Amino acid sequence: MIRMLLLTALILLGRSVQAAPLTGEFNSIDGGTLAIEDWRGQPVLVVNTASHCGFTGQYAALQKVYEAYSEKGLVVLAVPSDSFNQELGSAEEVKQFCEMNYGLTLPMTDITPVKGVDAHPFYQAVASQTGFTPKWNFNKILIDPAGEVVATYGSNVKPDSRKLLSQVEALLP
Repeated sequence: MIRMLLLTALILLGRSVQAAPLTGEFNSIDGGTLAIEDWRGQPVLVVNTASHCGFTGQYAALQKVYEAYSEKGLVVLAVPSDSFNQELGSAEEVKQFCEMNYGLTLPMTDITPVKGVDAHPFYQAVASQTGFTPKWNFNKILIDPAGEVVATYGSNVKPDSRKLLSQVEALLP
């Protein structure tokens, strides 16, 4: 009986101590800034990317998902990163590479660290709240309209996979 009361108390305590909504301002690859909180009320799929990676072909699927779901409210944010030493030398090179090879029109940040002590504050907050840090390029973080992490995915989960899209669709109006 005491165990049941203790378990119930812990569950109630856990519900009352929920993580704050994620925030974070990134430098945009196009100049200016992109802020996670500007998309509050919309689900956001954040993906750390790289131009010289075995998963780089996922850019095509990211663009496809963006085109299919952006009018319904989904934001797809690509975060080019050299944290795994596979990104081009400058944001301009990354932008040109993505436009020429994948026709990307989705929002992209400047080259941004996603792990370790130099990780962007957004990634530090995700790690603090969920324990998730990108293990490689093309890791994905799905944020609900309230700004909380719903799910994280490794590189092997493609952006257009049923597993990921079913969770995206559940967050759309």
